[in-house]
Amino acid sequence: MQLTLTGHHIDITPALRDFVENKLGRLERHFDNVTDIHCILTVEKLLHKAEATAHLAGGTIHADATSEDMYAAIDGLVDKLDRQIKKFKEKLTDHHAREATKTKLRSTS
Repeated sequence: MQLTLTGHHIDITPALRDFVENKLGRLERHFDNVTDIHCILTVEKLLHKAEATAHLAGGTIHADATSEDMYAAIDGLVDKLDRQIKKFKEKLTDHHAREATKTKLRSTS
């Protein structure tokens, strides 16, 4: 997974970069086909915003989160991406084949 981190009106410190890399590395536990993620961290007055676009094998997912703390915004962003990736992965599985085998087993019994 390739990670691109961009900061708007904020300096990306090594600690912040490590935090983002560790959190976004969690996404690979659920879905191995994450090719690259572009993450943008923005500060607008008192609000900290984190947004990311993840390119997957077969689609693209976008999420953003806003908070008064940058680390909280990153946590919210990763939670949203995590839920979207789980949903995307569920759509890839063929549920119809499983239903067909259940129906076939019921009719034989």
